[in-house]
Order: sequence, then C-alpha cells, then structure tokens
Amino acid sequence: MKIDFDDLYERFFKDVYLFVLAMSKDPHIAEEITQETFFKALKEAKNFRGNCSVKTWLCQIAKNLYISGTRKKKPVHSEALEDMPDDSDVEDICIRKGEALSIYKVLHCLSEPYKEVFTLRVLGDLSFKEIAEIFEKQENWARVTYHRARLKIREHMQD
Repeated sequence: MKIDFDDLYERFFKDVYLFVLAMSKDPHIAEEITQETFFKALKEAKNFRGNCSVKTWLCQIAKNLYISGTRKKKPVHSEALEDMPDDSDVEDICIRKGEALSIYKVLHCLSEPYKEVFTLRVLGDLSFKEIAEIFEKQENWARVTYHRARLKIREHMQD
C-alpha cells in the first residue's frame, strides 16, 4: 500500500496531537510523541495491513509510544479525591478545568482497559468504532467498557 506522507501528515497531525495531548496533558510531550509517531509510521509503513483506518493506526502508534515513554518515568501517586456534585455528568465534569483534576486522579486509579477506553472516548474524542479497532475488539465491547468506566468513576467520586 502506497502512502503519501506529506498528505498523511497534513491530514492527521492535529488529530494525533490532540489524542496524545488528551493522554499526556502536556503540549511538549504531545508534540514530541506526535513527531515520533509520524517518524515511526514512515519507517513501518510496509507493515500497515489496512485492517483499520490510517487515523486509528497512527493513534495506536502514538498510544504505544506514550505508554512506553511513561513506563520509563517514575509513577505519580494520586492524592485524595475532591468532593464532586452527584448530579454532574462525568463528561461535563471533564470540561470544567477546576473539577477535571479530580477526574484525572480517579482515572489514574482505574484499572485497564477502563482507564484507556474512557480517556480515548472523552478526552481523545474517538468513536466507539475507533476504540474497538485499537483494542481489536467489537464496537459493543467498547460501549460496554466505556459505560462500566463511567460507573467506576462515579463510584470513586462518591467515596
């Protein structure tokens, strides 16, 4: 499969950057991982099987680079969760910057795949289909996992 990397970069740089920014919360890390993603994609283009969209493939590369980068760093332990209003929807909480820190703390404590599915959906703005492709699962699995992640977050927020 022939890939035009100038076109690829133009079309998907912003998507990959925002995806990594949602995970890292750091523009410098997001920029660095995004650049590494396109470099790796250029080197590994011959291995692209075409069984998912190019955007999903690039996000998989970015996710793996980010995860391998964070494993090299010392883990950060979350502090006690702040009290949150019960009637707020989890997505609405994420939008409000002051309360978003509490969500990040809860996300830090969640187990996989709940943490990643929630992050990809809410912060990465990926569809359930794209999330399913990343995990090589069915779209329904992504929906159920996301729903369970929301329930777990609400439980943590109420504690």
